[in-house]
Amino acid sequence: MSEMMPTVYQSDLFIPRYRPISRGRWELRVVPMNMAPGYWTMSALVENMAVLLRDRQSWMSTTPLEIESQEIGVHLARGHVLIYGMGMGWSALASALQDAVTAVTVVEFDPDVIGLHEELDLAAQLPEAARTKLKIVQGDAYAYVPDRPVDLLMPDIWLPMLNDGRVDEVRQMQANVQAGAIYFWGQELEIARHAVAAGHALDDDGIAAAIAGMGLPLIGPEYPGHTDKLVAAARRWLRDRWLPGSTPPW
Repeated sequence: MSEMMPTVYQSDLFIPRYRPISRGRWELRVVPMNMAPGYWTMSALVENMAVLLRDRQSWMSTTPLEIESQEIGVHLARGHVLIYGMGMGWSALASALQDAVTAVTVVEFDPDVIGLHEELDLAAQLPEAARTKLKIVQGDAYAYVPDRPVDLLMPDIWLPMLNDGRVDEVRQMQANVQAGAIYFWGQELEIARHAVAAGHALDDDGIAAAIAGMGLPLIGPEYPGHTDKLVAAARRWLRDRWLPGSTPPW
């Protein structure tokens, strides 16, 4: 009996071509082929997987986990998009390619990350119309105040996929930004945790109630298959990280 070949991961979003580079505490490596997990899908084979490391610790990468955990925000982006955390830059570039997006401002705290991207110049891989939408500024995500209205705030500044203070941290950011909509990294897991803690089912109504209780203008439920994706991510990644007093639904 022949063994099944692993699925090669593909995304409908733009993923730039990377090359090895380092600056300060940061290093970018490219792995020709690697198996990697998804956020709501099973593991897949990733070709030319780029990995960004800080002090030799993996910070982010072009894995199914990283792409899937941000793709809803990118697909729903519109108007002026404010991204906190430059990271590998792919979500900023993919957002700039969305027709409904008019501008993308990226706020990055670490000057070495900004310098690394200046040398990489990933934006050169974009059409001019998308490239001119991009702006990178040095700043603190917890203190930055935009100089014009923001339609979508997308914070992605955390190393762990989940931390207990994340919702309060996003509220602090939103107090300065007053964005029309928010999509933050790992929000599906936070929504699931808050829904179950409040006694809501992980269905469309329960998810809507949890979002309302969080007091943030989160987008996502309008995305096709959102509930199924949220439940799959929660099953895969929450494990023992439910809020205190919660009884996991499985």
